[in-house]
Amino acid sequence: MGGLENPMKFEKQKAKSMLSVYLELSKLNILSLVLVATFLGYYLGNMGIGSWEKLLFTLLGTSLTAAGSGALNHYQEREPDSLMTRTKNRPLPAGLISPIHVLLYGVFMVISGSILLVWKVNLLTGFLSILTAFLYIIVYTPLKRITWLNTSIGSIPGALPIIGGWTAATGEIGTMAWILFGIMYLWQHPHFYAIAWMCKEDYSQANFKMLPVVEPDGTRTIRQIFWHLLLMIPMALLPVIEGSLGSIYLIGVTIISFAFFLSAIPLAKDKSKKSALLLLKTSVIYLPALLVIIIIDLGIS
Repeated sequence: MGGLENPMKFEKQKAKSMLSVYLELSKLNILSLVLVATFLGYYLGNMGIGSWEKLLFTLLGTSLTAAGSGALNHYQEREPDSLMTRTKNRPLPAGLISPIHVLLYGVFMVISGSILLVWKVNLLTGFLSILTAFLYIIVYTPLKRITWLNTSIGSIPGALPIIGGWTAATGEIGTMAWILFGIMYLWQHPHFYAIAWMCKEDYSQANFKMLPVVEPDGTRTIRQIFWHLLLMIPMALLPVIEGSLGSIYLIGVTIISFAFFLSAIPLAKDKSKKSALLLLKTSVIYLPALLVIIIIDLGIS
């Protein structure tokens, strides 16, 4: 019996390891933030859940496209990934999967997700999905090796999922959708500059033109962080002025926006990786907190 069981055990372990490879290729950390943003846009556009079926298809289609985009990013950056300490053990640099398989997986997922959104949600949401993938893969990823402005340009596809959530609910891009886009666009700058500061040595090894690499003393990086955090405060208040949200949102978003701003002060003082991590953690908390505040405000009103 032992001779029969060992091959079966090996196959199960192999299947499990390949599953973990594909999950890593899908960049689940980014995917989770994309889904939060999509749900936020959908919930506010619909003033609630509305159709559960449409919501589930929206999240599923978005997940497929985002996972495929993550895999194609792995494919494009397989060589620089092999040069960086934090990424050298990723599936492609580690030789766990062939580049052609990653390419095919990525293309299949992007196309499948976009088709699903067109079929089950609406044409506009499907278009935004494929546009997001295009800007992320074809525009943003190559720019990382050309200019430090890649963060600002890459924040455009990073902010589109929140509009995709809105269009899934409404079928159109309204004023509030652009406000949500603005919040998401500004939010990404302190988030990604914190990552860039923590990983600047790695980025330098890979010749990525991130701002902390281009200017190691951090003066412009800190300036960019505070500039975008300051702009976020009035932008986050616009839903109240526009009339979509009320006093609960006003109080809640004011608190979390100022907390986000204050979390950047230690980094400005000591420019340490520990302080950059604090800013990063606060940025990750911000979006779910914003979603919870919106749900509470709409629920009470």
